[in-house]
Amino acid sequence: MNRKLRVALIGHGAIGRVIARELLAQGGSEVELIAVLCHRAEEGGGLPVPVYTELPPLLALQPDLIVEAAGHEAVRAYGADCLAAGADLLLVSVGVLSDPDVLDALERAARAAGRQVLLPSGALAGLDYLQAARLAGLQSVCYRSRKPPQAWRDTPAEKLLDLGSVREATVFFRGTARQAARDYPKNANVAATLALCTLGLDDTQVELIADPQASGNVHEIEAQSVVGRLSVQVQNLPSPDNPKTSLVTPYSALRTIMSRRAAVSV
Repeated sequence: MNRKLRVALIGHGAIGRVIARELLAQGGSEVELIAVLCHRAEEGGGLPVPVYTELPPLLALQPDLIVEAAGHEAVRAYGADCLAAGADLLLVSVGVLSDPDVLDALERAARAAGRQVLLPSGALAGLDYLQAARLAGLQSVCYRSRKPPQAWRDTPAEKLLDLGSVREATVFFRGTARQAARDYPKNANVAATLALCTLGLDDTQVELIADPQASGNVHEIEAQSVVGRLSVQVQNLPSPDNPKTSLVTPYSALRTIMSRRAAVSV
């Protein structure tokens, strides 16, 4: 831990902007932002670090950690190459791992390079308990995502509900975490994170709910194990730039980043 952790960022949207801003504000800390990759150069306008539109020049800087905050296609396009270049990879778009081919490719690349794929807890609480319970014997896990109807716009929910007319909490999806992450990629990254930490994508159950009484993005977990029962509800404020994303999401990624250089880490 004698030198700073060199971090590169893929994506400078609603989540990436917060991550970049907070890393740059760290100043003399043990972590430094060295570059950002954007789809268009103007998206990174004003940043005091190099902004690239292609991956190779970013990899040439030899970052220790690359943070993806650009969506599922960015993971597909760049993930394995980031690991092969010798960087650990932190994924915000965890839902892409519901594709077994993507998960397999990243696992193989990480093992070959001796690196890690890191998954932040995102908008969830209780993952530490659930991971411990899995070692003892985890029997069932159900995740419910409850959001205002407008947060489900531009998703398959629009074909199932008249979102403008929903007057009470309505469950419009029941299925596995794999199905939820595949069909609702911008809303269900949390479901994939929970599943990968617990029973897997095919055995973790998910319910998606449009609720006009929800003041933000509400995440609920019910789990049963041989060591006890867990019931958690987290009421997150939505991002002002993207109501499908919880405001806490970039800070969860930041916590994971900072822990890589912390002398004492939980």
